[in-house]
Amino acid sequence: MLEGELKVYWETVVDTIQEGVMIVDTRGTIVSVNKALAELTGFAPNELIGRSCATLNCASCRKKRNCEGQHWCSLFDQGLMNKQRCAILRQDGNYVQVLKSASVLRDSRGQVIGAVETLTDISGLLERDTAIEAFRRELNGRDTFHGMVGKSAAMQRVYDLIDNAADSDAPLAVSGESGTGKELVARAVHERGKRRSGPYIKVNCAALNEALLESELFGHVRGAFTGAHQGRIGRFEAAAGGSIFLDEIGDLPLMIQVKLLRVLEEKVVERVGDHQPIPIDVRIITATNRNLLEMVDEGSFRQDLFYRIHVIPVTISPLRERLEDVPPLAESFFRTLQLKSGKDIRGIGKRAMDLLMSYSWPGNVRELRSTFEYAFVTCQGTTIEADDLPPCIHRGEQVQMSQPTQKTNIELRDKEEIRRSELLDALKAAEGNQSLAAKLLGISRVTVWNRMKRYGLRSVRQVTL
Repeated sequence: MLEGELKVYWETVVDTIQEGVMIVDTRGTIVSVNKALAELTGFAPNELIGRSCATLNCASCRKKRNCEGQHWCSLFDQGLMNKQRCAILRQDGNYVQVLKSASVLRDSRGQVIGAVETLTDISGLLERDTAIEAFRRELNGRDTFHGMVGKSAAMQRVYDLIDNAADSDAPLAVSGESGTGKELVARAVHERGKRRSGPYIKVNCAALNEALLESELFGHVRGAFTGAHQGRIGRFEAAAGGSIFLDEIGDLPLMIQVKLLRVLEEKVVERVGDHQPIPIDVRIITATNRNLLEMVDEGSFRQDLFYRIHVIPVTISPLRERLEDVPPLAESFFRTLQLKSGKDIRGIGKRAMDLLMSYSWPGNVRELRSTFEYAFVTCQGTTIEADDLPPCIHRGEQVQMSQPTQKTNIELRDKEEIRRSELLDALKAAEGNQSLAAKLLGISRVTVWNRMKRYGLRSVRQVTL
């Protein structure tokens, strides 16, 4: 393309640029602006051309004009300005935040003939940063605790227990239904305790098979098994000086339970393929949504391990038992997704909130969060309405939880009665011999003993009479 053709198309090229562009002469008189700068300032191009660049009242420029030197503007001394944040005055009298870069222009002989400036509007970014900071302050407000949101009495008790247990090294066990926020409790205990500067290591006991889990927890030496080409430290060693969080502890295989019991009692681990004890200094935090006492009765969870990990129990109530926490949780998820999505959704409708309050939340807090993720996809207006919520909530499929709960309680009582009756029959048939009764029932002798204790059968005489 010839030089003459370039000049013809230059105005089109400059007007295509999204940033504002302004050219001034050596006296600061504006000689050219593009469309983006006119839109940014609110001035028409002909209202700016021929006027001083001081019209925009840029604070950084005033400072430079007050500097002593050969030129009225230090840009002509320095030759360059790179990404300087400042505010410029619009025609309507308001200021807009911009990021400004500038460079002097020289002719073919190297003489300075003017300067070019580019201005990028950053007001939207600043507004977003302000909103994020406001939301951060909101999250740190009275209804939150280390990422947990809730003002109910049940959650306040959890917060108090975390505070009281944080500086202890005793094992802490978190229990609650799936989706209630057990991992948040575990992390809060770590972050508020004296081990906060140490590592926080999480292991999901349900995610790996027995062989891999043993290596993951305790490490292994080279050649310990096929594929072990080099040694590796386990999660307990990696958590030295900090905390280890064993999630889904109820899924821990019995063989690993034995090894974990030794870790708790002796504070040492042995890597797979090695018999050298390695001292460890960690706090153990566990979590489960299963009934460990029932598992102890069934023989699938060791009783001695249960009492070793259950020193400080923390129970998180299901969301349906603390519905007063739904509004602050809903507001928290709403604000998070509002910032994340960038959609112009400004609130939650009353009918929608009524539905949220009447739902029983079988999936607990996790389900509530998923509900808002769904609503932000389906909502086409500026307010989340009832029709924007998932169908199961709109239909109220889980509203009548009281009746199923009563039915479940009846079923559980019937089940216990059946177990007690079977135990009595087996003990009578075995004439009080617990080992023989265990064989008849197909359970362990320890389970028979636990069930006798549970059902108040403390002696053989009570059974055989």
